Amino acid sequence: MFQPFRKVREKIPNPLGRETMRAVQMTAVGGPEMLQLREVSDPQIQSKTETLVRLRAAGINPVDAKQRGRGPWYPGVLPVILGIDGAGIVEEVGQDVKSVKRGDEVFFAHGGFGKLPGNYAEFTVVEERFLAHKPSAVSFVEAAAATSSCITAWECLFYLGQLQRGQHVLIQAGAGGVGHIAVQLAREKGARIATTVNSEQKAQLVRECGADRVIFYEEEDFVEQTLEWTTGNGVDLTIDLVGKETFFKSFSTTRFYGTIVTLLGPDPQYANWQEARLRNQQVKFYLMLTPMFYDLVDHQVRQTKILQECARLMTEGKLRLHVSKTFPLEEAAHAHRLIETGDTIGKVVLEIP
Repeated sequence: MFQPFRKVREKIPNPLGRETMRAVQMTAVGGPEMLQLREVSDPQIQSKTETLVRLRAAGINPVDAKQRGRGPWYPGVLPVILGIDGAGIVEEVGQDVKSVKRGDEVFFAHGGFGKLPGNYAEFTVVEERFLAHKPSAVSFVEAAAATSSCITAWECLFYLGQLQRGQHVLIQAGAGGVGHIAVQLAREKGARIATTVNSEQKAQLVRECGADRVIFYEEEDFVEQTLEWTTGNGVDLTIDLVGKETFFKSFSTTRFYGTIVTLLGPDPQYANWQEARLRNQQVKFYLMLTPMFYDLVDHQVRQTKILQECARLMTEGKLRLHVSKTFPLEEAAHAHRLIETGDTIGKVVLEIP
């Protein structure tokens, strides 16, 4: 079992003189009621390359709810502050920080799974190299909605999936937080895109994002529809954001020697790998938190560069974030109840005044 990361660092005094802040803590494993608004000690800059960020928004992700319901990745660390996605204003900087300054607007994916405090709070401390400048064209809410979802969509499509211009890709659940971003990034690459939805409202969103083929999976067989769309060949790449039976059925939507990338662990109830084996397919697993969990700094820096590239696309109007609902910090439990319905469109975000 990996233990929480600990390092002896030079402590830099906090010049603001604050002592406490408001934060939502996960106090125990269980339902949304385990998220409690509390006064906690202010975070402190402790190294010359760290920054103190005044948070203005924090994204809500399914992994947050899973940790609350099953326990944080690091047992024995409760209470913890959840929340991977953050956006805010740089309040203070360590003396060796060069790329940002006080007053800069930033966004980032950092902390939030027990090893380091997350972003359901008024302040957080982030290493300089993990910060990206927030595009002035988007709000703090939109920026907080973007971070882990942009990284996930980008790495699934291009780092693991190696998607190329002119190729066909199937994105399962294209109207979700990751899915609607993946559709737009694939469009910008020049790929042909099919995606699955279960309502006309979701279909409208994915069409606006650039989907070429929309499949209503509750009414149509997505395997048949995908094969018809590709004249029987199958797509070059399938991005599975659903798991369970959908993951294994996706082998049949993907061409021989094609690639399937999934965010979910295979459910043994549906496990049948034979089709992927017969088709000589590459099946790849993806977890956006891996670089933080294992301290893979180079990969964390690469993820920050992805955010910088996505910031450029946002500025140019080529990537937009759909936020379905916002909640104040003290209503984090309500936000968790909403995302656990599994039927949200786009992202859910906490606003922090």
